Amino acid sequence: MILIKNADVYAPEHLGLRHIVMGGGKLLYIGQTLPTLADEFDVTVIDADGHMVTPGFVDSHTHMTGGGGEAGFSTRVPPVPMSKFTRAGVTTAVGLLGTDDLTRNTESVIAQVYALREEGFSAYCYTGGYHLPPTTLTGSVKSDIVFIEPIVGVGELAISDHRSSQPTLNELLKVASEAHVARLMTGKAGILHLHLGDGKRGLSLIREALSEAEIPARTYNPTHVNRQKTLFEEACELTKHGCWIDVTAFETDGEGYEPADALLRYMSTSLAQDKLTISSDGGGCLPSFDGCGHMTKMDFADSSAMTDVFYELVDDGHNVANFLPFFTSNVADVMCFQHKGRLIQGLDADVLIFGENKRLKHVIAQGRLHIKNGETLLKGTFE
Repeated sequence: MILIKNADVYAPEHLGLRHIVMGGGKLLYIGQTLPTLADEFDVTVIDADGHMVTPGFVDSHTHMTGGGGEAGFSTRVPPVPMSKFTRAGVTTAVGLLGTDDLTRNTESVIAQVYALREEGFSAYCYTGGYHLPPTTLTGSVKSDIVFIEPIVGVGELAISDHRSSQPTLNELLKVASEAHVARLMTGKAGILHLHLGDGKRGLSLIREALSEAEIPARTYNPTHVNRQKTLFEEACELTKHGCWIDVTAFETDGEGYEPADALLRYMSTSLAQDKLTISSDGGGCLPSFDGCGHMTKMDFADSSAMTDVFYELVDDGHNVANFLPFFTSNVADVMCFQHKGRLIQGLDADVLIFGENKRLKHVIAQGRLHIKNGETLLKGTFE
């Protein structure tokens, strides 16, 4: 059991000073009265001393098996160890495949999900990858989502990108329909998570899908939407129809909106504030290509990039309650993680405790201290 006292709680709405008790991996109590707990419970007590306490971040776009490979086999990124997530304040991650959905497959992503779970971390995944037909475990997207518990959707299917399989409208609709029906059968997210490249077509394929078919708008979930300014404006328009859109915590070299800027621009609009999320692309390759498709440079993403965006917004004095949902509750909602993303009695005990400099000090995942006073207590098997 863990008792956090004197916490300035953002749940993500600002509750003010509260005390929190957790045990068995769940939040047992959040209240203004400091509870008295018997010594027999062997409670770990953490005094937040009036500092900020939030839900753990939910990172819905990670290459937990490692991404890359666009510049040869030697550029395949290794799997992401657990502490790479927890040190960034990420307590729940969703894994996926990108360009390389051949040497890596659905089986390898599921295996990594199970490995992270065994180590004490909340992990889920998508089936499929950049290309069609999608790589699956059971033979179809729908049966993967229905029968494989960690699989919550399909993605990241690439559109408007020279690395995509150039899906047609009918091909897109078939995958989306399978994801949607699987959602109806299971209560899972059932989303089609769409990688957006730099192509001129932008989000036109999604707009066609919305106008031509009956599949609900919430099924389509485009990511990397801040990579170009016009693409971001297109994406914001989609939220009016009911789509969730995802900003990526990467640098855009002036071609798009930097992630903090994108969040602030969205916050300044009258658009539904629950329809935007941010993710890290952690473990993935961040390549740049010339007009002929040749790689000109590459970098690799880390979940800490998302946390750096959070720090930037905090340091600039923006209201935490306004942007924290982009990292927590909004992500939990689109992913249908009803037990994540909020500090409410009965939900999972995934908690971040910040220090005097408003930087992460303690990270609790599934009710266990992973990071204490900035030091990693729990590591992955091979760390």
